[in-house]
Amino acid sequence: MRRFAFALLALASVSPARAEEAVPLSFAQVVSMAAQQNASVQVAQLRTAQAAAKVTQSRGALLPSVSGQASMTDRTFNLYALGITLPSAPGAAPYPALQGPVWDSEARLRVSQPVFDWSAWRKLRASRLGLVGARADQGVSGEAAAANAALAYLRAARAEAVVTARAEDLRLAEELQSLAEAQLAAGTAPQIDVTRARTQVAATRGALSVAHNQRDRARIDLSRAIGLPPSTSIALADTLDSGLGASEAPAEGAAAVAFALDHRDDLRAEQARLQRARADRSATSAERLPRVDASLDWGLSGEHYGDAIQTRTWAVAVTVPLVDGFRREGKLAEQAGLVRESEVREKDVRSQVEAEITGALLDLSSGQDQQQVAAMRLQLAHDEVAQARERFVSGVAGNIEVINAQSSLVRARDADIDARFAIASARTALARAAGVARRMH
Repeated sequence: MRRFAFALLALASVSPARAEEAVPLSFAQVVSMAAQQNASVQVAQLRTAQAAAKVTQSRGALLPSVSGQASMTDRTFNLYALGITLPSAPGAAPYPALQGPVWDSEARLRVSQPVFDWSAWRKLRASRLGLVGARADQGVSGEAAAANAALAYLRAARAEAVVTARAEDLRLAEELQSLAEAQLAAGTAPQIDVTRARTQVAATRGALSVAHNQRDRARIDLSRAIGLPPSTSIALADTLDSGLGASEAPAEGAAAVAFALDHRDDLRAEQARLQRARADRSATSAERLPRVDASLDWGLSGEHYGDAIQTRTWAVAVTVPLVDGFRREGKLAEQAGLVRESEVREKDVRSQVEAEITGALLDLSSGQDQQQVAAMRLQLAHDEVAQARERFVSGVAGNIEVINAQSSLVRARDADIDARFAIASARTALARAAGVARRMH
């Protein structure tokens, strides 16, 4: 982890003027960095923190509540307004309605504690399951970020391989141009052969320029995939020949599916959502049960604080819900629908896991077959170029055969690169389907 952090800091410090000092990054480093630094992963981490805060809120409904209050009151009141009428002596003035002022000074401490609240306990369990689901969603974000970064690295590696292939094509084209010019000077080849060779050199230079552009664009995409500025200079430490995308995912269908069902975070998240939906429904149903609360009110009361005396009130209250306008029944019906919805989604995710595993294994097998064919085709293309060149030097044929053989070699090189890219992509897809994309190497 520390090595990845150092690499990240080094990359951030590289300016465009010092692009030659780009820090090389391996495939495994890029995958790990994306799983930690990607924006979607950071958002998921914040949502996990929010879910943890909701657990604290739910737990608060079961913990004691303590409050303190101090007051001084100067009060007057109307006896008549209170329904109090006092008789007056004959001939005397009526008893005054306005009474007071009366001073009241108090300092009180109030404590309340739920004794039995089954609904609150069920809500606490539901919030904990929400935290489990949030952590699983965070894992899903990490897996997606790692897989996307892995594919970006593979595309960059493929673009690098294409640049190398086009550079080799240009070297061969320039060599064949020199050969055609020598044959023309010796009088054994017509001018058209030189023209064809020069045309081939120009076309190859154009293809090399396009390859350079695609490589630079792929590096920009890779920078964004790992959360770095697009101007960051990145050098690839691995190539398509390094067995990229390998992971601990089994390569056999049934074993891979069983492995994925144990490691897929999106399945864990869906299971947590299903359990939470059931817990929410249970909590709502538990609202029908009686609730028991204990409370204590203790303090000092008097006309002045100096002559205040201790007073207290303690109570145990039982609350029995009777009718709430069928709000609870409507909420239970809604939550029952959410439970069924989660059950459908969980079943669908299980099917999706099997489909993704099967598809990735098919692509891997196909890529391996393609690579075998591409290797054979590449070797035959090299032989064809060598034989056509020999015939041209011997004057048996014009360089049109050499040009055609060169074109076949270009296509064979591209097919070989595509086959290696397909294998690495299939390995990445398999790791993603198995839920271990963050541990690819």
